[in-house]
Amino acid sequence: MSQPGFFEQVYAVVRRIPKGKVTSYGRIAHMLGHPRAARAVGYALNALKDRENDPAYHHIPWHRVINSQGRISIVNREHTALEQAELLRAEGIAVSEDLQIDLNQYLWEGLHWAEIDNILNGRFS
Repeated sequence: MSQPGFFEQVYAVVRRIPKGKVTSYGRIAHMLGHPRAARAVGYALNALKDRENDPAYHHIPWHRVINSQGRISIVNREHTALEQAELLRAEGIAVSEDLQIDLNQYLWEGLHWAEIDNILNGRFS
């Protein structure tokens, strides 16, 4: 089995973020062995708009990814920061008026190393 591309690896991690939790672009990059690739994680999530006609990409909870300071920072052509805040609030996450989230309460710690190894080797299930 060939190794998946970085964007597919990002999507595999984001799919595993539990409802009611958030993580950061940088934490995802670090999990995937690319600690300096936080911006690339953002690019991957932004690229989801190009896959809107593919059902395999419809249920990736992109809204659960925020910046390392606990703030919503994603704004692209398809989604606004306020829309992301509403999606998070609908999952029970408190989002302040200035789009801040308490990482002490809502941070997802991430995947176990064995799960990460599976993703890196293309075993997503």
